[in-house]
Amino acid sequence: MAKVCEICGKKPLFGHNISHAHNLSKRRWSPNLQRVKVTINGKRKTIYVCTSCLKAGKVQKVA
Repeated sequence: MAKVCEICGKKPLFGHNISHAHNLSKRRWSPNLQRVKVTINGKRKTIYVCTSCLKAGKVQKVA
Protein backbone atom coordinates (compact mmCIF):
# COMPACT_ATOMS: atom_id res chain seq x y z
CA MET A 1 0.00 0.00 0.00
CA ALA A 2 1.37 3.37 -0.99
CA LYS A 3 1.03 5.82 1.90
CA VAL A 4 -0.73 8.48 -0.19
CA CYS A 5 -4.07 10.20 0.44
CA GLU A 6 -6.33 9.53 -2.55
CA ILE A 7 -8.06 12.92 -2.17
CA CYS A 8 -5.28 15.49 -1.66
CA GLY A 9 -2.20 13.40 -2.60
CA LYS A 10 -0.46 13.92 0.75
CA LYS A 11 2.66 11.68 0.97
CA PRO A 12 5.31 10.86 3.58
CA LEU A 13 7.90 13.57 4.30
CA PHE A 14 11.56 12.70 4.82
CA GLY A 15 14.13 14.11 7.21
CA HIS A 16 16.60 13.20 9.94
CA ASN A 17 16.55 12.20 13.58
CA ILE A 18 19.24 14.32 15.23
CA SER A 19 20.82 13.08 18.45
CA HIS A 20 22.41 15.26 21.12
CA ALA A 21 25.80 14.45 19.54
CA HIS A 22 24.33 15.62 16.21
CA ASN A 23 24.40 12.15 14.65
CA LEU A 24 21.92 12.00 11.77
CA SER A 25 19.76 9.01 10.94
CA LYS A 26 17.05 8.94 8.31
CA ARG A 27 13.38 9.05 9.32
CA ARG A 28 10.04 9.74 7.71
CA TRP A 29 6.75 11.31 8.76
CA SER A 30 3.78 9.37 7.40
CA PRO A 31 0.38 11.01 6.89
CA ASN A 32 -2.43 9.82 9.17
CA LEU A 33 -4.37 7.71 6.67
CA GLN A 34 -7.67 6.03 7.46
CA ARG A 35 -9.44 3.37 5.43
CA VAL A 36 -12.86 4.78 4.52
CA LYS A 37 -15.84 3.42 2.58
CA VAL A 38 -17.02 6.08 0.11
CA THR A 39 -19.59 6.28 -2.70
CA ILE A 40 -17.92 7.37 -5.96
CA ASN A 41 -20.01 7.57 -9.16
CA GLY A 42 -22.74 5.48 -7.49
CA LYS A 43 -20.32 2.69 -6.55
CA ARG A 44 -19.15 1.90 -3.03
CA LYS A 45 -15.36 1.84 -2.75
CA THR A 46 -12.76 1.65 0.01
CA ILE A 47 -10.05 4.30 -0.21
CA TYR A 48 -7.29 5.66 2.01
CA VAL A 49 -7.91 9.25 3.11
CA CYS A 50 -5.90 11.49 5.45
CA THR A 51 -7.65 12.74 8.57
CA SER A 52 -7.37 16.38 7.51
CA CYS A 53 -9.50 15.61 4.43
CA LEU A 54 -12.03 13.76 6.63
CA LYS A 55 -12.26 16.68 9.08
CA ALA A 56 -12.58 19.20 6.24
CA GLY A 57 -15.54 17.26 4.83
CA LYS A 58 -13.93 16.55 1.46
CA VAL A 59 -15.17 12.95 1.71
CA GLN A 60 -18.56 11.66 2.85
CA LYS A 61 -18.27 8.36 4.74
CA VAL A 62 -20.76 5.56 4.03
CA ALA A 63 -22.08 3.63 7.00
